[in-house]
Amino acid sequence: MTTGAPTSPHPTTRPQRSRLRRYLPLGVAAWLVLEIWLLTLVAGAAGGFAVFLLLVAGFVAGSVVIKRAGRRAFQSLNEALQQGGSPKRGGGNGLMMLGGLLLMIPGLVSDVAGLLLLIPPVQKAVSRYAENALDKRLRTAAPGSFGDAFQQARIHRPDGKVVQGEVIREDDRPEPGEQYPPLTR
Repeated sequence: MTTGAPTSPHPTTRPQRSRLRRYLPLGVAAWLVLEIWLLTLVAGAAGGFAVFLLLVAGFVAGSVVIKRAGRRAFQSLNEALQQGGSPKRGGGNGLMMLGGLLLMIPGLVSDVAGLLLLIPPVQKAVSRYAENALDKRLRTAAPGSFGDAFQQARIHRPDGKVVQGEVIREDDRPEPGEQYPPLTR
């Protein structure tokens, strides 16, 4: 029985997995093992109660950082909307929220990474690296891919007032109760 879909004469082969998809589970497992090992080392040296207090302090500090960064982002957005513009770039609120989230995750390595993300020079360096990596990725996006859609959305004119879209005339609209014409002609 056929469904009308063309079949390939070649046997079905799996597409190549990217390096990230191949090694990410291994990296997460190694990170978890390292976190547990470090917590047991600290618990052996300082005691279980000290580790518990450390984890609770990290959670509280992370929630305070996330709340503060979220409030700052909301105030920036509110001010920009009142002035009729868009919020300034590079506020660092997203990286501060990520730092707070890393502080909230139990573990010492994630706490150190979260604390590093709260330092402004580190935020700027990470932001610059991520922006460059994203720009490079978007420039090399294949036509028709998700990255290509973002590249097309970024196309702009010097006056900044170009909106890509489709014009729909009111006289082409069907009367109430009438159906739209078919999409293919």
